Amino acid sequence: MKFLTDHTLVEFPGLGWEFDVYANLLEIPMGDGVITIKFYGVLIAFGLILAALFGGRKAYTWKMSLDNMVDVLIYGIIGAVVGARAYYVIFQWDHYKNNIEDIFKIWEGGLAIYGGIIGGILVAFLVCKKTGLNFIKLLDLIGMSLLIGQGIGRWGNFTNQEAFGTNTTLPWGMTSDKIVAYINSHQAEFAQNGFEMDPNLPVHPTFLYESLWCLLGFVALYIVCQKFYKFDGQLFLGYGIIYGIERTIVEGLRTDSLYIGNTTLRASQVLSLAIVAVCTIVTIYKFIKLKKAKTTEVQENV
Repeated sequence: MKFLTDHTLVEFPGLGWEFDVYANLLEIPMGDGVITIKFYGVLIAFGLILAALFGGRKAYTWKMSLDNMVDVLIYGIIGAVVGARAYYVIFQWDHYKNNIEDIFKIWEGGLAIYGGIIGGILVAFLVCKKTGLNFIKLLDLIGMSLLIGQGIGRWGNFTNQEAFGTNTTLPWGMTSDKIVAYINSHQAEFAQNGFEMDPNLPVHPTFLYESLWCLLGFVALYIVCQKFYKFDGQLFLGYGIIYGIERTIVEGLRTDSLYIGNTTLRASQVLSLAIVAVCTIVTIYKFIKLKKAKTTEVQENV
């Protein structure tokens, strides 16, 4: 049994910082092979647990059935994994159409957050329909809880040294042997997608941008929930706006985006812009409707 393996030295040259980072928490010999427990999985699990604890507490406050919430959590996780994999496979179909067996090798990577959200929500809708749980109210819980999970889970990208951005001269730019190796091995792909990467320069720590944005977004939604909660669905719409704006910006910096067909359009950017637009329009419509209802009520009481 080995602890802390797959080491890399991560440097932030502009800040004069460097850290010893390990991708694997534990390696356990098992027969002729090894079971590896990665920090990536541990961090995602930790984020999921905190999100579930927060969601459960809020559900109790809102007098939602905790038994039904457990069903949503269990089946929602399954739906999220299936959705995340399906989304990734769809946009990498040129590879998977000739390697069908690889579709099921999720331990090799290839899960997309938007696919996970879509899959999880679809399953949650079916569970709500069966149990009578308020689906729109549930979406508000999901929105806040997702920001917790995403804010913590993104640090798994740091331990793996993946999902980083393009070159930067900003003081918090980072570099490591894994980043350099990735850049050197993907030069043709970068050129095909219309940008260049210099392995000798630091890159944007996009995991950090998303983590901070999500955690601050959670704080913002929590304040709205406590002080300015006007209608069911408001918090989920807020999540769509907050995360959609962040993903639109950060996705434009990343080097591992999924693209639409043979274009240079990044799938997550297009989807994020659509989500922001729809959520903004619906939010404005709901507030206008509330204002009209309030005005009508005042007039009737005069």
